[in-house]
Amino acid sequence: AAPAGAVAFGVKHTEGVSVDVLFRGRAEPEAASGAGTRWPLDEGTVLRFSMSRASSEVNDNKVTVSFYAEGGKPINQAGVFLTGVGISLDVDADRDGVVEKNSPNKASWAWGPEGHGAILLVSCDKEFP
Repeated sequence: AAPAGAVAFGVKHTEGVSVDVLFRGRAEPEAASGAGTRWPLDEGTVLRFSMSRASSEVNDNKVTVSFYAEGGKPINQAGVFLTGVGISLDVDADRDGVVEKNSPNKASWAWGPEGHGAILLVSCDKEFP
């Protein structure tokens, strides 16, 4: 929640973070939220942020929201530290102990001890009749 007396807010963030402000039902992308941009504190305004790559260390990105009173007087700030986590569905498809992004064995599967492919189909039941 915003501090008492706040009528507007502004956002700053590190380079690894993308920020959108959904204001009055319209998304205002990061390009519109340059330095010094402020938005009124209206009900339904949403601040959405994301990261498109994994962090190099824990808490290496930050979003800071500044709150302002009438006349632009700063009241307070709130911040959050972010850590982007990389998730990959790549597998050790040829079972050699190395996960390769471009393994040719990902296109086909051969079962058995000398086979290749590391994903088994599970939950093959019908979710709906």
